[in-house]
Amino acid sequence: MATKKSAQSSTKGLEDLFYEALKDIYYAERKILSALKKMARGAESQELTAAFEKHRDETEGQVERLQQVFVIFGKRAQGKTCPAIDGIIEEGGEILEEFQAAPALDAGLVAAAQAVEHYEVARYGTLVTWARLLGLNDAVPLLQQTLDEEKATDEALTQLGETSVNERALQDAA
Repeated sequence: MATKKSAQSSTKGLEDLFYEALKDIYYAERKILSALKKMARGAESQELTAAFEKHRDETEGQVERLQQVFVIFGKRAQGKTCPAIDGIIEEGGEILEEFQAAPALDAGLVAAAQAVEHYEVARYGTLVTWARLLGLNDAVPLLQQTLDEEKATDEALTQLGETSVNERALQDAA
């Protein structure tokens, strides 16, 4: 059975999707900045604290690049509440509370941080593709740089988990 589309929904296009996703990730990055500060303070190992602090510094640059993308797109930089990132960050906060001073804290924080990274990689990958399609040639390298940073952070977290924090959580709990 065919349904009629409303006039409003038929006028929404890729530019609208791009703008909504841009507002979404702008909100997310600003929330992530706050969460990274808490995670850095809560981490047990110096190497994980350093990783969170490094990513916090990168995230500040990512927010600045997003502001540039808004300008290129001709819109004011503004966020839009993102329930997905709110939920992911909330889970990380729960780990901080429930595993405080526990052997598995850092392993849980790495897992929580990777959930954030995977969300960001998905969002930025989409934004890069859409920016290309929309001919936003000046925005593409800005978004691609952030995508590359997010992928590198995810890989660094994987290495940290595989080479130290997961093993420490297992040994310390035994």
